[in-house]
Amino acid sequence: MAVTGAARVWVWVTAVVTGLSTIGLILLAVLGNLDTAGQAASVTGAVVGLAALLVSVIALFRSSSGGGSTGGRRVRAGRGAIAVGGNITGSAVGKSSKATGPPTTPDTAAPAPRNGDDVRARRDGIAAGGDVTDSALGEGSER
Repeated sequence: MAVTGAARVWVWVTAVVTGLSTIGLILLAVLGNLDTAGQAASVTGAVVGLAALLVSVIALFRSSSGGGSTGGRRVRAGRGAIAVGGNITGSAVGKSSKATGPPTTPDTAAPAPRNGDDVRARRDGIAAGGDVTDSALGEGSER
């Protein structure tokens, strides 16, 4: 997953603050005494550890609740394309497609598509996010 927007800014802020802290501790150790540098490093390590714990707990709750921009499924279709976010059963999808015969009952044992999986069909393509059963897909197809 690519880092974009505000996340990219926070990555750079974290990198700069970490670099400056490292340089500061090295200067303190070289120019000052090692006891002061050791105490400063201990306090810095404790603060960074608590910040990491906070970030990991926030990330855990965001991913489990489906919040934020990562939750949900994006279904996208290009020009002339067909994209379906879930299962397709007994359907005719596409220009001049026909579903003939008795209707097909959906398979209740089929697993539901996972939330968050993107479905994308490029120009004149067909994409389904779940199972395709007994269906006519595409231009002029028949079931």
